Amino acid sequence: MHLPSEKILENVYGESQISLKRFKSLAQHFKSHFKTEQVEYFSSPGRTEIIGNHTDHNGGKVIAASIDMDTIGAAFPNNSNIVCIVSEGYEKEIIVDLSSDDEIPLNEGTLSLVAGMMKVTKNFGFKVSGFNAYVSTNVISSAGVSSSASFEMLICSVINYFFNNNELNYIDYAQIGQYAENKYWNKASGLMDQMACAVGGTILLDFSKNVKFEKVDFSFAQIGYDLIIINTGKGHADLSHEYSEIPLEMKLIAHKLGTSHLSENDLSDILNRFSEIESSVTNDRAILRSLHFFEENHRVNEAISAIREENRKQLLKLIEESGNSSWKWLQNCHSEENYKEQKVSLVLALTELFLRKIGDGCCRVHGGGFAGVIMSIVPKTETSNYIQFISRFVTINNIYPLQIRKFGAIHFE
Repeated sequence: MHLPSEKILENVYGESQISLKRFKSLAQHFKSHFKTEQVEYFSSPGRTEIIGNHTDHNGGKVIAASIDMDTIGAAFPNNSNIVCIVSEGYEKEIIVDLSSDDEIPLNEGTLSLVAGMMKVTKNFGFKVSGFNAYVSTNVISSAGVSSSASFEMLICSVINYFFNNNELNYIDYAQIGQYAENKYWNKASGLMDQMACAVGGTILLDFSKNVKFEKVDFSFAQIGYDLIIINTGKGHADLSHEYSEIPLEMKLIAHKLGTSHLSENDLSDILNRFSEIESSVTNDRAILRSLHFFEENHRVNEAISAIREENRKQLLKLIEESGNSSWKWLQNCHSEENYKEQKVSLVLALTELFLRKIGDGCCRVHGGGFAGVIMSIVPKTETSNYIQFISRFVTINNIYPLQIRKFGAIHFE
């Protein structure tokens, strides 16, 4: 069985031997399970959100990037109507009969997600057919780095390569994944996760009308910092309802202003009609979350300017402000239903003590929030000291120094 070349692996991963070992294992498992040596290889990264927390679902802006954790897959068409996916670490195969896509079960995890993606792809006018795939991932699950979107974009790249002559674009990928999550998984997600995983590198996303993205030449390494993700010890898989309340509450305020999304308004619209809105919605949190949206959108614009002007100090200040707004205004650092468990807030507080002492860096909640992970931006000269410090409070295996990856969802030629 052929494998991706060491040159290609080094270009994608920065090294070849560790990644070659992963793909050798993937190939062996695929051959053993599906009894064939015909195979192609695919990869899709996880993502980090740099700034723009919970703005995408209301037409806002985000700066996001792919990371060097990824989902990899070995796949090949099986000349049938059956999609069969084996995901490493999960006992049950995912089996979808494409001839029965009107009988898709709802809210049955990955089965519903894959079946939904197949149906949506056809509804979008693209082709699907049966294939076999063996999938493995090192993207931490239920922890805010979009393991689900990474998986979705991998499947999109498989469908695109085998059945559509690479005619799907990144926005097609993202919309297929998002629609399947919304419709078949009951998760009110925006498009940010999927776009960041699909495109790769650092990107500026604008969801105000049609989805637009722009590649940005940026990594934290370029300015002398390390990006460190800390898994605080509890996933957010059982908190979908709290995650979904954020876009719903923001849209509630938008509707009071006569629009469908907050991006169609500005901050003055709320302030000028504050008494009317407050009395009609009787939901102060919804107003706070909407105020966060407008200020966060403004911060994204300022952050892009800081990146282009190579103003490191201003960029870190804006990321810190973004994190504080998520903590206080957006209120997605702990679950209201289990307010005594505040691992995200606790690890943020401990990190702030360290950063205050060294007088540099910043931190913030990462991703959807409520549980999961935080993001710390630490000077490279202090990274080992920070890891030593924070490992007193969280398990060392839950500390992940990351790099921004140049490539999104890809087929290895």
